[in-house]
Amino acid sequence: MHKIVCVGSACKDIFFPTLEGKIIETPNEILSQKKIEFELGAKYKIEDRFEALGGCAANVAVGLSRLGISAACYAHIGNDQMADWILSELEKNNIGTDLITKDKDLPSDMSAIIIDKNSGERVIFSNQKANTNLTIIPEKINSAEWIFIGDLHGNWQDHLDLIFNLARENKIKLAYNPRQINIHDDVKKIIEKIAQAQVLFLNKDEALEIISQVGDFSAEDLEDEKFLLNELKKIGAELVIITDGVRGAFASNGGEIFFIPGKKVKAVDSTGAGDAFASGFLGAFLKGKTLEDCLNWGIINSSSEVQFYGSIDGLLFEEGILEKSKVFEIKEV
Repeated sequence: MHKIVCVGSACKDIFFPTLEGKIIETPNEILSQKKIEFELGAKYKIEDRFEALGGCAANVAVGLSRLGISAACYAHIGNDQMADWILSELEKNNIGTDLITKDKDLPSDMSAIIIDKNSGERVIFSNQKANTNLTIIPEKINSAEWIFIGDLHGNWQDHLDLIFNLARENKIKLAYNPRQINIHDDVKKIIEKIAQAQVLFLNKDEALEIISQVGDFSAEDLEDEKFLLNELKKIGAELVIITDGVRGAFASNGGEIFFIPGKKVKAVDSTGAGDAFASGFLGAFLKGKTLEDCLNWGIINSSSEVQFYGSIDGLLFEEGILEKSKVFEIKEV
């Protein structure tokens, strides 16, 4: 059995880099402070396009595999040409595919991603048909040592209940990355499950949205990462990590809070940066590294990944991370 099973989606991503979009600042909208605008009815020429393996479960599994962690992907795809391509890409990256099931009635999942070439930021249009029909079969994962939970769709609340109950009964450790769409759908369910996770990954927007539902806090409190970490720890997760884009990342184990700044690189595409950070951090964690080392590996991996289109090409092997492993200015806060 693989050391870790990554549950969620596996899909094909198609990227369209452009300079045509107009960036609009909306700082008063706390959950949506920047937007991109295109003229309705207009036609824009794209000089290049790129295709890559995508989906949170696939991305994290590949990142972990490159760091020497045996990983399998648990996802549901179609029974089409794209499905064959997805399986081939996973197998090229030494990912176990025996847990992936096919759906004869639905197309495989695909995302069309617009990249703003000036900033490397993106807007994702995701078509999640097959993964909506994902079924969790306990017997397939009850002997795993770890389960990573990423992007769940369809009956995702039932999936969470099943996975967390299974983990408790079989002493399986859980790393959980709630997705914003799930937080929007049912934040109470997310809060309930956070309490049972060993490792919790969130970006700042996700953390802010969750904690804003826990109590009546000021806008100043909700902008404070230390406050967010402490509130998330109160909910119960053992280790909490909050990423904040180019600013860097924070981590708390309840006794200490560390911050690592982002590495300044020329980013071409931010897609998958969070997944790259998660696989780098979790890879170091599973190897018994210190919390500071885990943050370092996460930042190194994500800063490499954003220099490539797609979520896979920039993921580093362990020797690559060790070559770049000059510790950044990690500080306790």
